[in-house]
This record gives sequence, structure tokens and C-alpha cells, in this order.
Amino acid sequence: MPMLVDSAIRKRFQASMSREPVDTNFVFDAQLCRKAMIKYIIHAEVPFLQFVDPYLQPWIETMQPTFKVKGRQTIRSDCFKKFEDLKTELHTELQNLDSRVCLTSDIWTASQNLGYMAVTAHYIDVEFKIKKKIIWFKVLEYPHSGFAMKEEIVRCLTEWGIRDKLFTLTLDNASNNTTACEELVTNHGDELLFEGEHLHVRCSAHILNILVQDGMLVIHTAIRKLRELLKHIDSSLSRLQVFNSLANGMGLASKSGIYLDIPTRWNSTFKMLRDALKYKVVLNSYAPKYHEPPPTEEEWKKATAVCEFLKAFEELTLAVSAHRKPTSHRFLPLVLCILHALKDPAWQSTDLLMELAMSMHWKFEKYWSPAEDDLHNVAYRKRKKKEIAFSVVLVIATILDPRRKADFLSFFFERVFSDTSKIDMYVRYAIEWMRKYFTLYEQRYTRTSSVDMMTRANQASTNMGSPVLGKRKIEVDFAQYATQRRIAQAPKAEIDTYFEEPLEPDNVEDFDILAWWKSKSDKFPVLSIMVRDFLAIPLSTVSSESTFSLGGRILGERRSSLAPEMLEALVCGKDWLFMTKDLAEEGRKPFFK
Repeated sequence: MPMLVDSAIRKRFQASMSREPVDTNFVFDAQLCRKAMIKYIIHAEVPFLQFVDPYLQPWIETMQPTFKVKGRQTIRSDCFKKFEDLKTELHTELQNLDSRVCLTSDIWTASQNLGYMAVTAHYIDVEFKIKKKIIWFKVLEYPHSGFAMKEEIVRCLTEWGIRDKLFTLTLDNASNNTTACEELVTNHGDELLFEGEHLHVRCSAHILNILVQDGMLVIHTAIRKLRELLKHIDSSLSRLQVFNSLANGMGLASKSGIYLDIPTRWNSTFKMLRDALKYKVVLNSYAPKYHEPPPTEEEWKKATAVCEFLKAFEELTLAVSAHRKPTSHRFLPLVLCILHALKDPAWQSTDLLMELAMSMHWKFEKYWSPAEDDLHNVAYRKRKKKEIAFSVVLVIATILDPRRKADFLSFFFERVFSDTSKIDMYVRYAIEWMRKYFTLYEQRYTRTSSVDMMTRANQASTNMGSPVLGKRKIEVDFAQYATQRRIAQAPKAEIDTYFEEPLEPDNVEDFDILAWWKSKSDKFPVLSIMVRDFLAIPLSTVSSESTFSLGGRILGERRSSLAPEMLEALVCGKDWLFMTKDLAEEGRKPFFK
């Protein structure tokens, strides 16, 4: 009589048979395993102390008995060696880069009471893929003056060999940042395009933060009360339990923690307000129990109205803060969106919102609305040390968006400036600068084409016999002649052809501007080179600020003794090991590259 097999055992057996077969030719490679582990340690921010845990080696042996985990000092050395290898690879990539590099920078004070300066490089490669790399994370000695910042940026550019590739520098509005840019232009202007005329790009996220912070002063009392009340709840586990008990009794979910804002960041205050409004009844019940003053009903109403108004600004902040996709071509539309929100009567339904909009509009005029008579007067700006609010390179980036082109400039200036008689002058000013840049890039394209032709001619002379050489040399000479003749006739034609072609439809969700330009690179060879530089300009310094969040996590409470060199290695190493989800899911093969 056949033996009956338990159904659970049968299911497990069937499941094992349905799995992919194990590669019988697989041979364990301890060195390969160790290299992969180092990548994981850097990327997962694993503390080195984890490798002295007595249970680690026994666990590893259950999977591969022959693999021995090294001590933490060896692991530390391996991580630093990996950083140096990755740095060499990135250095080679930047040396071979045929486009310019845009930088962002910021300063951070770590828990070690050391000031770190981060510099992040943004560029678009030959495949029209945007790249973001942290290239500097070093201690900056106090005081953090503009002169000290300039020297540190120059050291960074020199070490990476990209002094002649710098295009723009995006910084916030601190005075030392302005001084740093002025010093760079004064001392190194000959290495910059147009002597650094458009080097400094002001961080849009920072300006947006100033705008909204100024507007939120109209409900500062309610915000202060809420902040203090939430701090009181978050100060002990027992108080949080009381809060959750009240919430559950009112049909609301428990909270594992209370969200507290960073007063200098408006979007964090907005999130705190939005979160508090969901638990309004709970907070009103909790406050009397501990003799804490809750917001009045009038203040709650004001907070609700302000939250609705600021929702649009949160979306705009997220848009300018992106650093893995182009943002520069979004600048002028962003400004119009802000202006629309500040002027839209539908938003100004109460005296409170009118006051808020008026306060924000005053700041808008200060930062993003230059005196109309001075827009094109460069001499005036230099004399008064006043910069154009709308950086010319950002205006050109908007023109390079095939959905907008120069048509958008007229549309834009009509809505921003009251004197419409000067709109044509503003547009001409921007187009003139675009043509100046175009001429510069055309000259570079001509030189590059000539070098390519000479290289092919040299290869033909060394690789071919004399009967073929004559014919081949004539072909190469003619190709070079035709290219130079075409280029000599085409600069104006190419840019005019771009302007004359109809606009691309603007109703496509997630329009990929880089993919569009890649597909048009043969038709617009010079403009496509320009695009790679202008669309690499970041609108904000968020990429550098996120570096500090990473640095803070790596240091933590258990790693505060990390040397600055090791912290830089771990911060930069993780950034350089960035992998898209698509790449990670593609068999994970690139991980072992």
C-alpha cells in the first residue's frame, strides 16, 4: 500500500520544484563577495562596529562556511579604498566630459562642531542623461567668509581638473555666497564663459522659502502655540500615550511620533500645520489637561485657510528641488505660477489671505521683479551691485524648451511687467544673449569636427595601402570641407529653424525634454550641445543640503568620532553608488561591475 504524503510537505516539495534551478557551475569567489559586501556597507550606512558583533560570523557561516568576515579596521580600509577607486573612475569621466559642469554648494555644521562644505556637480553626458555627483565634502575652517569659500571651490575645481568646465554656481542669498561668486569672477573670469557674466544662479527654493516665511507671519501666534503644544506631547512617551488614547477615542489613528517643524523651512511648518489640523479635536482636548494654551477657534480658522493657500507652494518647492532631472527650463513658468497665486482673486477671499498675499508679493518684487528700466543696463547693475532677478541663462533654458521657445518670453513679460511697450526690448535682450552663446558653441563644434576629421585622416594614412589611401584622403578632405562650409553658412539658419518650427504640444504628461533633444541632435547639432549645459543648471541647492542629511545619518550617535576624511569617503561613496530602480532590478548584474 503506497505511503500517504502529508499535504503540507507535498506543497513545499512542489514549490521547490517550481523555483529556478541553481546554477551548477557556480563557484564561490571570496574576493568578489567581499567587494560586493563593501558596496553594501557604504550604501546601507552600516557602522563599522557591527563587524565586532560575535553573532555575525556564525550567521555568515550558515550561508558560506569558507567566507571569513574581516575586522572593523580592515572593513574601514576596504571602504576607503573603494572610495578612492570610485573617485578615480569619476575623475576620468569628468576629464572626458565634453560638456560643462554646473555646481551647487552649501555649508553645514556637524555634530562634531566642524563646518563642512559640500560641492555637488551637475552635468548631462553624451547620452543626454543628467548626472548629480558630490565631488567635495571637506572641513571648511572658520570663519566661513566669501574669500574662504572661493578658495575652497577653486581647490575643488583644481583637484578634479574641471576649472575650464565650470558653467554656473547655484547658491543661496547669503552675503558670503555673493562675495564668493564675485571673487571667482574677478580672479578666474578668463576661465569662465563670458568672464563669468552669468556664473551666479540664486537658489529658487531659498527665495521661495523667504517669500512664504514672510507671509506666514500673519499667523505666527497660532504657529507658536501649536509648536509648543506639539513639543509638550513629544517630550515624553507617557504624554504621547495620552494623546493617542484621546485620538483612538475620537476614531483617529495613533501616532508613533509628533511631527515638529524646522522654523527656517516653511514647508516643514506647512506639514506641521497640516498634520495638526487633522488632530484638531484631539489637541483641543489634550491642552487643558496639561494647562497648555491651544490655538483659539479664530486661529484654527486662519491656519486652515493658510494651509489651503500654501498647498500650491509646496508643489512648486518640490518642483524646483528635483536634482535627478532638469529644472532650469521650469524657472519662468514657476515664477508665473507664484505670481498667479499671489494675484488670483479666488485665493484672496478673506482679509487674512489678502494680507498674506500682499506680504509675499512684496518679497516677490524684491527678489524676482527687477526695476524695469534696469533689465538690460549691465553698467547700471555693476555700478549698483544689483543683479538681474531673472538670470539670463535660466531665460535661455526656457527658450530651449521646444514647448515654449521665444514665444513664452513675450507671454511671460506681459504678465510680469506693467509697461508692455518695452516687452519687445526685453525679448530682444534675451535672444541676443542666446545668439552670443550660440556663436561660442558653434566655434567649439567647428573645432571638434575638425579634430575628428584629422583623426580619421591619420587613421586612414596608417591603416590603408597607397592605392586606397589617395581615394580615402580625398573623401576625408571633402567631408571636412563640406562640414566647414555647412557650419559657416548654418549658425543663423540652425537657430532660426528652431524658432520657426511649431511648438511641441504641452499636454504630454512627463515630457522628457532631454530625450527630445537627443532625437534632434543631428538636426540641431550646436543647439543640442548648448542644451546639455543649460539644462544641467540646478534651480536650488537642495542636492547639497541633502548631502548634510546623509552626513548627519552616517555620523549618528555611534559614529561621532569618524575622521573628516572617512566621513567624506562614506558620503561621496554612497552618492557615487547611486543606482536607479531599473538598473537594480535588471538581474542586479551592474552591482558586481
